[in-house]
Amino acid sequence: MCKIVGKRASIRINFNQLVMTAVQGCVAPAHQWAPFEVAADGTAFSCPSTGGITYNVKIGDSVFGWAGEHIEPGVSSTLNHKNRKVEAGYQFLACCGNVAKVVSGEAKGALGTVLGHHGGVEHLMLDFPDAVLDQLTCDDKFLIRGFGQGLKFPDHPEVAIYNLDPALLDRWLLTERADGKIEVPVHAIVPGHAMGSGIGALSVATGDYDILCHDQAMVREHGLDRLRFGDFVAVLDHDNRYGRTWRKGAITIGVVIHSDSPLAGHGPGMMTLMSALDERLVPVLEDDANMGKLLGIGRFA
Repeated sequence: MCKIVGKRASIRINFNQLVMTAVQGCVAPAHQWAPFEVAADGTAFSCPSTGGITYNVKIGDSVFGWAGEHIEPGVSSTLNHKNRKVEAGYQFLACCGNVAKVVSGEAKGALGTVLGHHGGVEHLMLDFPDAVLDQLTCDDKFLIRGFGQGLKFPDHPEVAIYNLDPALLDRWLLTERADGKIEVPVHAIVPGHAMGSGIGALSVATGDYDILCHDQAMVREHGLDRLRFGDFVAVLDHDNRYGRTWRKGAITIGVVIHSDSPLAGHGPGMMTLMSALDERLVPVLEDDANMGKLLGIGRFA
């Protein structure tokens, strides 16, 4: 009933128990939140934000430096943008690394990849090659083979796993150590005090929460200025097993899904992938710890 994943060491997963379900969405309209907003430093700004088809922001790009905020790379999609309350199935079943297929328009039949979901706006971000993006319109639809929710490590039941395609996990190459801990390659390690919007939410399987990057000294100290879309990151002392909360010794692993933001309490968004107590997950810094790098998509295509 289980599959062995990873080439560094064998970590069993419950592969044959996982359910694959089709979910379908459409392009989410680009959104303007207000004529002007106010940044954490008191500066008023008006710039691009969530939604639409974003041609020049991709997995692998820096999350900083854009003339925008909460920018979602590639295609922002939604089930029904007129009623966000019905989004749960589309957001929940689509996992990082799942295959997305265009089912309408000139690009019909083209394949892409799920990056992750953005809470609040309830958007699911999809990566497609440039040639496909050029053919897409805001009326197009996408079919996703939702696969990964319910994923477990049978030999490590204390690790909660969400939003992760087993094929991506296989390429990620986690290491099972002799002491029972699991080493996880990440591109950055975030101190627990640097997490903001989304703390306290139960939606670990349908949303994200933000890494605060307004304190430049802290950003440089922890190497957060290196953050890219698609990066795997670890958050220290955060428990995401049944919601998002502070707990000493807990470790949460996630993937970066949207850009920085000047708004107070906001920053680059991170979607939860796994979480455990007692430092059972051991983050290991690696430059290649990015889902786009592992799958050869985005800037890594």
